[in-house]
Amino acid sequence: MTVTKSVLLFVLAAVFEIGGAWLVWQGVRENRGWIWAGFGVIALGVYGFVATLQPDATFGRVLAAYGGVFIVGSLAWGMVFDGFRPDRYDIAGALLALVGIVVIMYAPR
Repeated sequence: MTVTKSVLLFVLAAVFEIGGAWLVWQGVRENRGWIWAGFGVIALGVYGFVATLQPDATFGRVLAAYGGVFIVGSLAWGMVFDGFRPDRYDIAGALLALVGIVVIMYAPR
């Protein structure tokens, strides 16, 4: 159950962080207005709180593993919301990041 909870929290954190950054990007770079950027800042703040809910209490480990989640999630977000099509190197890098996540977070200690 702990691994399931951890994975769900990583997914939730990714939605808030990547979504928040995307909203800021849309507000500023795509000229959609400061309201978009404001909602993005709020989402980024929520991400910070979600990250604290991870069962592992080691800040460095959780944030290091989340870096891999961010890589995979950002590529997926781009595919869904911006029509991005990853090439084989994007996919290979994402797979390496996933392996890193598993080793960092879920290896027996």
